[in-house]
Amino acid sequence: MSLETYWNRYAENPVSVEESLENGFGWTQYPGHGPSEELLGQPDSVLELGCGTGDALAYLTRKGIRGVGVDMSPRQIEYAQRRWGQQPDTRFVCGDAINFLASTPEKFGAIYSNWGALWFTDPREWAPAVRSRLTDRGVLVFSCAPPVDGCYGAQGLYGGGFRGEVTHVQRWAYTPEMWEGILRNAGFLEVYAKVFEAPDPRNLGTLIVQAHVV
Repeated sequence: MSLETYWNRYAENPVSVEESLENGFGWTQYPGHGPSEELLGQPDSVLELGCGTGDALAYLTRKGIRGVGVDMSPRQIEYAQRRWGQQPDTRFVCGDAINFLASTPEKFGAIYSNWGALWFTDPREWAPAVRSRLTDRGVLVFSCAPPVDGCYGAQGLYGGGFRGEVTHVQRWAYTPEMWEGILRNAGFLEVYAKVFEAPDPRNLGTLIVQAHVV
């Protein structure tokens, strides 16, 4: 199974357009809980890395923000185009996030990843690439799961489970303090990272990172 096929599976049961409109924009895995788009500031353009079926990007472009969404899953991009492709200033690209950052001449007021591509890519590759695609007052925001205590850096898993074709999936896990150091080393001057508690504090929270160019 290829990584594209692995991510295609997440397009099999997308939420309905009506549910998406009701859920709005959020960073946590709990709809209606935690901060919203205010973490992005007031950009005139955004880039989402790992946009899935495009719901979050469409929420922002409905407000008049120019938006580009990138995802490596052809099926998810197909859904995104079908659901939101006719919305003004909303563009979807099927491809690898790092390749897109390296090839696009565009710069953005905000780049974000909502449990998306940045969690599954080595930050030594994406941090300087993201920094180079932000405007002078740009901001990076992303969310992911907090690390398991004592388990930091690259984390490997078998995407297809323990039966069937082998699919290697990696994601990168760090504490908030580690993320702050990684991004400052990449040239971000102001970095804030925090784990937001779940509605029930016994459940898994959400690690949210915000990094400013200046």
